Amino acid sequence: MRRFAGACRFVFNKALALQKERHEQGEKTLGYAGLCKLLTEWRNSTQTAWLADAPVHPLQQTLKDLERAYANVFARRADVPRFKKKGQSDSFRYPDPKQIKLDQANNRLFLPKLGWLRYRNSREVLGTVKNITVSQSCGKWFVSIQTEREIEQPILQGDAVGLDMGIARFATLSDGTFYAPLNSFKRHETALRKAQQAMSHKTKFSSNWKKAKARVQRIHSRIGNARRDYLHKCSTTISQNHAMVCIEDLQVRSMSRSAAGTADAPGRNVRAKSGLNKSILDQRWFEFRRQLDYKLAWTGGHLIAVPPQYTSRTCPRCGHVSADNRQMQAQFLCVECGFEENADVVGAINILSRGNQTLRDEGQDTSDASLRRSTAARIACEVSGAAMPPAAGTRRSDSGADQCRA
Repeated sequence: MRRFAGACRFVFNKALALQKERHEQGEKTLGYAGLCKLLTEWRNSTQTAWLADAPVHPLQQTLKDLERAYANVFARRADVPRFKKKGQSDSFRYPDPKQIKLDQANNRLFLPKLGWLRYRNSREVLGTVKNITVSQSCGKWFVSIQTEREIEQPILQGDAVGLDMGIARFATLSDGTFYAPLNSFKRHETALRKAQQAMSHKTKFSSNWKKAKARVQRIHSRIGNARRDYLHKCSTTISQNHAMVCIEDLQVRSMSRSAAGTADAPGRNVRAKSGLNKSILDQRWFEFRRQLDYKLAWTGGHLIAVPPQYTSRTCPRCGHVSADNRQMQAQFLCVECGFEENADVVGAINILSRGNQTLRDEGQDTSDASLRRSTAARIACEVSGAAMPPAAGTRRSDSGADQCRA
C-alpha cells in the first residue's frame, strides 16, 4: 500500500511538473485524456517500469484529481496545486465498483492487486458502492467507502436558533444553552512541546529521529481525532434539534492574523495576540460551520450566515448600540434600558434577529424596525425571565424598569 501511494504521488508530481513547464512555455495545459496517454508511456518506459506494479485505475484517478485542481484554479476557487510530499496525505482511490468486493459479514474487502483485506467496520455500509479510498495517517491505514442510496425527504425538526461562536464558550445558543470548549491542542500542548524538543535533539533521519517523529505524529493525531469527534457531536445535536441555525459570517483568517508587523513598524501586544490566535484556531470555527451546513441540508434545515458587526454591543431589548454595553468580556449591561445578560447569549439573540431579518428581506417584507426586533425582544425576555412590556397605549408602573421594552 505504501508503494501504491508512492506511485500515485510520483504520477501526480510528474504530471504537475509537466503542466507547469507547458505553462511557462506559453502552451496550453493538457487535459485528462492527454495525461492518460502519457501515463501509458510512463508505465511502458524502462525508467519508470515500476509504475506497472501499481493498479492503473488509482493512477488515473490521481490525474483526474490534478485536472480538477487546475479547474478550480481557472475558476478562481483555489491556488495553484503544489507538489505532494512523502508521508503527507498518502492515499489512492479505486473508482470501479466492479473490481471491488465487500464482505461485511466477515469484515473484509477485496481490492485489485491487494487481495482480501480484513478491516474494522465502523458502521454498516448502506447503498451501492461507488468507489473506495485507502489512506494512511500516523502509521495506520484507513478505508473510506463511498456509496449512493435514495432517502426519504426529511421532515423539519425544531425551531430557529441563533449561534454565537467564542473561546470561553465554544458555542452559545439563543435559548441560553452553550457548549464548553474542548481545547484539544491546549490539553496536549505540554506533551507535544516535550516530544518536539526531544525530536530536535536527534540526528535527522536517524532511527531515533524517526521514532521521535512518530511520537510527535501520534500526539498530533490524538489532538485532531478528539477535535473532530467533538465537532461532529456538537454539530449533529444542533442540526437534529433545529430547523434553522443562524451564525456569524466570521473571517477566521483575518481574525487569526499575526500582529508581529514588520521590522520598520513592529506590532504591539504580539505575545497576547499570538495566544489569542492559537485559541481561535484551536476551536476550528470554519470546520464547525461546514459540518452544520451539510448536516442541516441532510435534515432539511437551513444555515444562514449574517454579518458579525456589533452583535455583542446591541441590546436585544431596546436596540441601543454602544461599546459601553459590554464593559466586561462575559457580561452585557445595556446603558440605555438596564438589560443584563451573558454577552454570548446576547450575541446569539442578535444573530437570530439578523437571520430572521435576512429571511424577511429575501421575501421582500416591508416590516418596520420595531417589528423586526420583536422576535429578539421576546427571546431576550424568555432568557432573562422578565415579562414582556404592556401594549402600546397602556400605562406602565414605576416598577416597570425591569420589564422588557420592544
